[in-house]
Amino acid sequence: MKFVDKAKIHVKAGDGGNGCVAFRREKFVPLGGPAGGDGGKGGDVIIVADPRMRTLLDFKHKRHYKAEKGQHGSGSNKHGRKGEDLIIKVPVGTVIKDAETGEVIADLVEEGQQVVVAKGGKGGKGNAAFKTSTNQSPDYAEEGKKGEEKWLDLELKLIADLGIVGFPNAGKSTLISVLSNAKPKIADYPFTTLAPVLGVMKTEEGENIVIADIPGLIEGASEGQGLGHDFLRHVERTKGLIHLIDISDFREREPVEAFEMINKELKKYSPQLAEKPQIVVGNKIDILSDRSLIQKLEKYFKEKGYPFVAVSLATKEGIDKLKKEIIKLYHKVKENE
Repeated sequence: MKFVDKAKIHVKAGDGGNGCVAFRREKFVPLGGPAGGDGGKGGDVIIVADPRMRTLLDFKHKRHYKAEKGQHGSGSNKHGRKGEDLIIKVPVGTVIKDAETGEVIADLVEEGQQVVVAKGGKGGKGNAAFKTSTNQSPDYAEEGKKGEEKWLDLELKLIADLGIVGFPNAGKSTLISVLSNAKPKIADYPFTTLAPVLGVMKTEEGENIVIADIPGLIEGASEGQGLGHDFLRHVERTKGLIHLIDISDFREREPVEAFEMINKELKKYSPQLAEKPQIVVGNKIDILSDRSLIQKLEKYFKEKGYPFVAVSLATKEGIDKLKKEIIKLYHKVKENE
């Protein structure tokens, strides 16, 4: 399934039905009064968060949504039927903005949460509603009001407790598959992960920790370089980060340099991102030629205030220790909510 996390749609609420001008025409009532019914209200456009939806792909194929009009009033004081509301389902975590003003209309972060994004027009009153002691036979009625219409920007931000960040090929997809039930496609080339992946790490205490694997970042990601920038919004909702670095090969960059570069991109995108608590994970120790590097990195990150865990995702060395650190981080961020 193609992952789509941004879309633009047009919504139009139903117009209200017109009021009716009518008079009683009963055989034995020669001076029958007004009997025009009111028009029905137009249907609203309502957006609701549905956990069964995973992406905004549907909105790439259909962009215009229109609720039903209210029916017109009729004689014998019959009111028009209300137009049916239009329900639009979106994934949990969808932010809805007014495309013209940029104003956030709603942030749907809970299952079933909903918002009326366009209100249906009010139905017009029939002439029976205008009868008074001084105007016994009004021959006019109201037209129904127009329903609201607007363009909306939809933006999906995944909801996860922790997010995995790092350079392409650091092993993020493998890490989430080791920690959770997620099964991302993994291959030996840059930008393996083309879409965020959610996994659930289950603890012995029965807790479920939701972890997001974010596509690899590169230098300049905050300015739109590579794929990572498009998905940085998904890290915004996480409460903490698992920062994965490759410590096996210095041909491209030093581990510390890689760590600082990613944090720099996070800060450029949003200062709050770089301030999230992090665990630093050094991967690929199974092919590390000099293991004294592990102690040097532990010292460096300890001085920075970050827990550091060295692992091999290939051999599973260090995974139990990493899981304990993840649980610690999870409990820490939960306490600070």
